[in-house]
Amino acid sequence: MNFRKTILSVSVATACISSMAFAADPKMPEKPAVPTLGQVMEATGISVNGYIDTSYTYLSGTGTFTDSTLTPGTIGSANRVFDTERRSFNVNAIDLTLSALPPEGFGGMVNLTAGSDAKYIAPAGSDGCTSVGCATADEFDVTQAYMHFAKGGLMVIGGKYVTLSGAEVIKSPSNTNFSRSILFGYAIPFTHTGVRAYFTPGGSAVSPDGKWTFIAGLNNGWDVLKESAAGGADEKTIELGVNGSVTKSIAVAAVFYSGNEPGATVGQRDLLDLVATFNVTDNLSFVLNYDKAEQEKALAGGTAKWDGLAAYVNYKLNDAWRASFRTESFDDKNGFRTGVTQKWKESTLTLANTPAKNVELRGEVRHDSSNQSSFNQPEGTTKKSQNSLGLEAIYNF
Repeated sequence: MNFRKTILSVSVATACISSMAFAADPKMPEKPAVPTLGQVMEATGISVNGYIDTSYTYLSGTGTFTDSTLTPGTIGSANRVFDTERRSFNVNAIDLTLSALPPEGFGGMVNLTAGSDAKYIAPAGSDGCTSVGCATADEFDVTQAYMHFAKGGLMVIGGKYVTLSGAEVIKSPSNTNFSRSILFGYAIPFTHTGVRAYFTPGGSAVSPDGKWTFIAGLNNGWDVLKESAAGGADEKTIELGVNGSVTKSIAVAAVFYSGNEPGATVGQRDLLDLVATFNVTDNLSFVLNYDKAEQEKALAGGTAKWDGLAAYVNYKLNDAWRASFRTESFDDKNGFRTGVTQKWKESTLTLANTPAKNVELRGEVRHDSSNQSSFNQPEGTTKKSQNSLGLEAIYNF
């Protein structure tokens, strides 16, 4: 009996000592969190970001105009920019941007685009393309790639970069609507290859913060990567621009392009682009975009002219919801830009929701109309109008 008590006492004591020993042992440190690729790159001064853009599109027509220079009903140019599929799920873009753009010194930026959007913005001279937006181009485009130098109020970039003109841009998350405007696709260029300088008196050209910035550049022309693919238009195009804030709530931007471009023969093309933004409140803003252009020797009959006006109303309903309405008109006076001499109008309503920090879902309805029966239909006829529906999901990273 005493022996059993002794064994029990020893067992209890051993358990207590063991418990005390374990309690006294230092706790193993937790494994440190592994930094993300973006954090690693940012620590070296390089920024990495991008987005994935997917959609479903429905068009009541075929998405093409009839070609008035051929037999009526013949398929001509597309009447959409990126959302060209009639009834389809789409991978519009997988965008990746790597940049190191210091406020002082040298840097650079590379912006890569994969997906269906890429083949519509491919410049002449890329992947064997002889004209912008090759239908046979691979769904990949080096959208921007340039060197950068900044010092005080001066910044200079050289390489390939997006145009200064227009209220809308190639990158989907930066636009308020899903479909692109008529002016974005038919009045202005997408990209340029050359050299461009920004000058912001009394401020930083990298972060002008509303100060007035003056811009001058020299490039190969509209959507031309190599002059050998410019259709004989080997003289350079100049660009002159200015942007800044008129008041705390009003910002304006103006840009002028002038240079030789191919047409029936090579002729001088001039473009004036104006954009004004009115921030009425934190939730409500208005945007106006006007374009006027002409090109000599564009057609057998001589000079071609086109102009257009777009207006936007953007309203933030709350932190998760916003709405955007766009209406515009485009006058293709000689049919040079669309293949049809016509006055083309459209109105678009987009409703967007942000269910998570990096996600935006968009739904939109759009109505296009023309004073000509120019919209091709699936059954082989033409109409003066076309309706469309778009559903889009964007993930930013």
